[in-house]
Amino acid sequence: MSLINILMAITAFPLARAHSAFFHPSMYGFNVTEQTFPYDNRPVSPLMDMTFDQWWFHGHLDYPPNDGDIFQLPAGQPATAEIACNKGATSYFASSEGGDIREPDNPNDVCPGSGTEAYHTKGFDDLTGCAMAIAYKNDARDVNPRTLPSCSHAPCPDGGCICAFFWIHSPDSGGEQNYMNGYRCNITGSTSTVPVAQSKVARRCGTDEPNNKLFSVPSNCTYGAKQPFYWFNKEQNNMFEGTYSPPLYLDRYNFLDGAQDDIFEDSYDTVPDPSPVGLMPVLNATIFGDTFKTTTTPKRRVYPRWVLTSTLTDDRN
Repeated sequence: MSLINILMAITAFPLARAHSAFFHPSMYGFNVTEQTFPYDNRPVSPLMDMTFDQWWFHGHLDYPPNDGDIFQLPAGQPATAEIACNKGATSYFASSEGGDIREPDNPNDVCPGSGTEAYHTKGFDDLTGCAMAIAYKNDARDVNPRTLPSCSHAPCPDGGCICAFFWIHSPDSGGEQNYMNGYRCNITGSTSTVPVAQSKVARRCGTDEPNNKLFSVPSNCTYGAKQPFYWFNKEQNNMFEGTYSPPLYLDRYNFLDGAQDDIFEDSYDTVPDPSPVGLMPVLNATIFGDTFKTTTTPKRRVYPRWVLTSTLTDDRN
């Protein structure tokens, strides 16, 4: 599965208890309740110390979306999602076991009656990023976290693609928890046929003041397509950071805000192996020009990543 730079406009809605998820009928486990499993495995429940079958797609592969329920990602256009701590706090409240719990006077309260710590942040200065990955498979059971599918910006296969949404708690607000939810999705209006490069594990290479690392080491970063973070579970982790230093979708791991438009097979002329004393990669000047600049309105194809407000674009034409 390859991380894509999905820049989305996210609309936040309310809740009844802690933790949050991106709710949409295309979600695997959209109708899972607190009683469906022997343990609380609702989409908002955090994942930690679990077996692979429990954390992969949140253990919801047996609870697929209904036929025709697809999250549409229009290339070059905004896409809006609803993030909340309970489905009853979204516009999909009718299928929530608790009904409509939205607060009329504060519709953007993600967790009604709770502080921001309920969704693991102290505020905008404490946001730690989130990400979406896409696999060009129409069956979630064909998706593997390490044997990555070929990914391009061409149209999805019949039946759509498989997407997954990831985020990890802020170390200042919460336990050792991470989140994964799967969706049936589809990219529309795309014309690019350049495949995404093989995804690699991201490396901790940016500044890290809590751990007294005051300088970044750009040559030690992973460049291009990167895998999502699989952390703090019993099986198939790809990140092994400690309890109070979780991997985050931030500059610290070379997940920059805005378009991640260097993830394609032709993005670089050379990409040396990461090393604290290594050489820097060389971008394809034919595509990026003499200077690579990430902008909020990229001029070429873009695989977006989740930020609070942005746009999914694919302008490789």
